[in-house]
Amino acid sequence: MRARNVALALLVLAAPAAAAQRDTTARPDSAPPPQALLREVFAYEGGGRDPFMSLLRSGDVRPLISDLKLTTIVYDARYVARSVAVLRDITTKPSRMYHVKTGDIIGRLKVTQIRPREIVFTVQEFGFERQETLSLAKQEETP
Repeated sequence: MRARNVALALLVLAAPAAAAQRDTTARPDSAPPPQALLREVFAYEGGGRDPFMSLLRSGDVRPLISDLKLTTIVYDARYVARSVAVLRDITTKPSRMYHVKTGDIIGRLKVTQIRPREIVFTVQEFGFERQETLSLAKQEETP
């Protein structure tokens, strides 16, 4: 009797596996049609950085201090807060101009001080701050 029960149990367990092996061919009309995945793609052509790109992946925020050239300083000795500096970004075409005063921020650069021949920036990187100075090019005197 025990052998008969074991044989019945094996038969019951083997029946679904055998049925699955017999029906391995799927009918072509029963398969779902392939679906195409549609995605919207953006191409940003504006000036400055791409707003769809993560700042964490880009590694830095432009402009860098090396990208800027100091072209003009209008220095007011009476009211130093009214002094203005003109910077040109040499990496962009056409060159982008920045007119800055003390306290203005460009990317990670904060204008700390404007002097008669130079401008002092505070650069904020990775939680630390450092001072960088950008000077006007020396003018050659004509004899």
